[in-house]
Amino acid sequence: MARIVAAMSGGVDSSVAAALLKEQGHEVIGIMLRLWSEPGVIEDDGVERVVQNKCCSLEAVDDARRVARMLDIPFYLVNVEQEFKHTVVDMFYEEYVAGRTPNPCLTCNRHIRFTVLLNRALALDADYLATGHYVRVDDHPITGKRRLRKGIDPDKDQSYVLHVLNQQQLAHACFPLGSYTKTQVRAMAAERGMSVAGKAESQEICFVAQNDYRGFINRYASTLAPNARVEQEPVAAGVGAATATSAKPLIALPKPGPIYDLYGKMLGRHRGLAFYTIGQRKGLGLTSQQPLHVLKIDAAQNALIVGPAAGLEKTSFTAGKMHYVSGDIPAEPFEARVRVRYKAPEEIALVTPLEGNRVHVALARPQRAITPGQAAVFYSGEDDEVLCGGIIEE
Repeated sequence: MARIVAAMSGGVDSSVAAALLKEQGHEVIGIMLRLWSEPGVIEDDGVERVVQNKCCSLEAVDDARRVARMLDIPFYLVNVEQEFKHTVVDMFYEEYVAGRTPNPCLTCNRHIRFTVLLNRALALDADYLATGHYVRVDDHPITGKRRLRKGIDPDKDQSYVLHVLNQQQLAHACFPLGSYTKTQVRAMAAERGMSVAGKAESQEICFVAQNDYRGFINRYASTLAPNARVEQEPVAAGVGAATATSAKPLIALPKPGPIYDLYGKMLGRHRGLAFYTIGQRKGLGLTSQQPLHVLKIDAAQNALIVGPAAGLEKTSFTAGKMHYVSGDIPAEPFEARVRVRYKAPEEIALVTPLEGNRVHVALARPQRAITPGQAAVFYSGEDDEVLCGGIIEE
């Protein structure tokens, strides 16, 4: 039997995962991560509204402790707030300000769960880190390398957000729920008398209150602004300046800019690129005889390009920062099924490697609203294996 650290969140999935491992005879240690959340806000009525991270709220901590006591396993709460803020939250903000639409779960899984937490597990002489994700891991029958495969429940498969894992991480990864459906997992929790059996799950970003990312961007920018150093014009010598310099901003803040149509005609002004995403129709502040959608976010010009919905259809794109799960980088084009968003349908594609760890992707059929900053994840056509993934560029 193995020593296994179970990542616990107080939800039904991680609770059942820990229970299954304990029942199999493994030595299980429960660890919950305390992640960063926004500071409390004083409202007009003078009452402070505390914004809790959904992954580690006080209720979630209590639920996780209760499950650990029921399973008779040790439980620890580990503070990783600063690592989470600097690695995940800052990236989320910076990507939006740069005109891209990030998926923070990818960064969290790679750098927090399967780096910070995995290192904690290995320091405890654990053999594996287990989570409640709906994916499967096994050895490839020919190469012997670890491979990541979809969970059998198509509605819960989470391979998209775990494609970032490498061979070393997969060698120590354990996913007890990959062969079950969500319905089965809830039933198993109820059979074991777990109070979390019917607990609702959140599909929202854990550190964004009420799933209002635009409000979050505003609030986060306001906390950064007092410490920002704005760009300065050069000062002529002899006018009270020792040197003529232009100080580079320490941070970027959303800046208003133009909105153009496909022909370069200016239609209006936007609030800042961070508040818009590809495909967005509402909140543009424009009047038009036909609905207009955001077709492109041009960070170089700090501009939005808008047009009719037909302009959202694309048959090709490029992706960078490619990660190959096997560690083997292909030299020749290959065919795969690609998913361009977490819940997007898969489409057949021809993937051609490019220089600089990039690929060109030609789709068999057009896909709507392919968005820079989101991940494109590629699967084999036979056994639901995750081959690779990268960040969509254009």
